Amino acid sequence: MSGQDGIPGEGRHDDAAKGSERGVATRRTLLIGAVATSAVVSIRPALAQTAGSVLNCQIPVPERGKGMFIDPTGKLVSPDTPGAFPPSPRDFTGEEVRKALQGRNLPGTTREQSQAYLNYIRKLQNGQSGFTCYASLQMPRR
Repeated sequence: MSGQDGIPGEGRHDDAAKGSERGVATRRTLLIGAVATSAVVSIRPALAQTAGSVLNCQIPVPERGKGMFIDPTGKLVSPDTPGAFPPSPRDFTGEEVRKALQGRNLPGTTREQSQAYLNYIRKLQNGQSGFTCYASLQMPRR
């Protein structure tokens, strides 16, 4: 028997269940909208922070503790190699490397030394200190 058979009250339970389902769907929709909005609000500052951190990241030339010099092609060589440059006394920031890639010298270096250091940086591979920083500089900005 159903509410259509004339028994009072039985049809109301089905209507209440349908209304409850609609209420749950509405709450879910509102919740999804709230989550999406908070994601947009929190992602934008994170992207701005990422852009800033790329310019402040550090690239050691060469990795610390290697005791190696850098030849003009950017290859690590022994300290007694003619024409090789000593390691940089300090790390370079992403911003300094970015400017050097555009034609400036790295701070505190000669033109030849800067080119050798940049050649070393260009050859960085995954797992080496400074690789992630250099790879981040290669990503296009919007």
